[in-house]
Amino acid sequence: MVPADHLPDAALEPVRPAYGSHSLADVLPSACAVLGVPGAPDVLGLRDRLDGVTRIGVLLVDGLGAHQIPVLSPYAPTVADLATSGRTLTAGFPSTTPTSLVTVGTGVPPGVHGILGFTVRRPDGRTVNHVHWKHDPDPAAWQPEPTRFATAAAAGVAATAVVRPEFEGSGLTVSAYGGARFVGQNDLAADMIAALSAASGPALVYGYHPDLDKKGHEDGVDSPSWRAAARGVEALIDRIVHALPPRAALLVIADHGQLNVPADARFDMADIPDLRAGVAGVAGEPRVRYLYTEPGALDDVVAGWRGVFGDQAWVLPREEAIDGGWFGPVPPGHRDRIGEIVVICQGRTIAVAGGWEPPPVGRLIAYHASVTAAEMQIPLLIAR
Repeated sequence: MVPADHLPDAALEPVRPAYGSHSLADVLPSACAVLGVPGAPDVLGLRDRLDGVTRIGVLLVDGLGAHQIPVLSPYAPTVADLATSGRTLTAGFPSTTPTSLVTVGTGVPPGVHGILGFTVRRPDGRTVNHVHWKHDPDPAAWQPEPTRFATAAAAGVAATAVVRPEFEGSGLTVSAYGGARFVGQNDLAADMIAALSAASGPALVYGYHPDLDKKGHEDGVDSPSWRAAARGVEALIDRIVHALPPRAALLVIADHGQLNVPADARFDMADIPDLRAGVAGVAGEPRVRYLYTEPGALDDVVAGWRGVFGDQAWVLPREEAIDGGWFGPVPPGHRDRIGEIVVICQGRTIAVAGGWEPPPVGRLIAYHASVTAAEMQIPLLIAR
């Protein structure tokens, strides 16, 4: 049984990425401006909130959307308290973890950095899974933008990324955190506090916490295991806040939100011939599908998917999705990573790619990556 996640109707309305005003891409540039990095724009106006701060911790809680905070609040009073003075940002598109992590790290929209989905197709026709990506393709070529950690370090800021040890040197780590000193996470709160405390000058310390997202996927938002993970988020943030060294602040952000998907809202390509016809390849994930079509089949595939989904998905040719500004600017070298057709699920619908990806992907409870407020709107919480 899928648990209710108590989302208001407004949480299912589409939200556009607010690149350049209040998006994930604006967090590290603004933090770097506080720390005195030359040329870093304070888009979010953090100087006013962080006057006198010389050390900034940035904690990303995977799956902590702005619309999850009311559900989480009974189990996380510190988070609820910080939210009263916080603000709402938007993720980039698609609102999925690898895309968002690199958006945070580079401070640019997804179209610019090129990590345009959980999975995308390479020029040779193979698929890249950005979470399991190691060294092929070469991270420096696949994601050419410098990170904000690298520019901060070049300006004399002690930049540190606290991430689980198994991700050291991965393509995603290099793309998102390149230039930062890598610390293999042992105790996330203690590791972040140690890095903030050890700095003799300006410091930028990043940490990543995955548990809330994991339990949402496995058991659903507001399930017993998700509530236990929410208590873990509370304990983590409370520990960091109460151990911040002098002239330090903590920013808490997320990569996306989540929503629970009932069984009757799952459309599986394996079961519906009209979703398979003319399709040569599939990437993305269940809330945002990238379709690569057989020669001459694009119009028929668009019509077939629109016929099945109706108003439960936007089925857009690639150029229409790009021109709509969802990805931000997309240079020519990154355009073919996006499917020739982009399917953006609405409401609580998902598009399962049976036969194209492992079966467990279609059996999760909570999903993200689309453009609803529940997925796109994320908090910025500030403690000092």
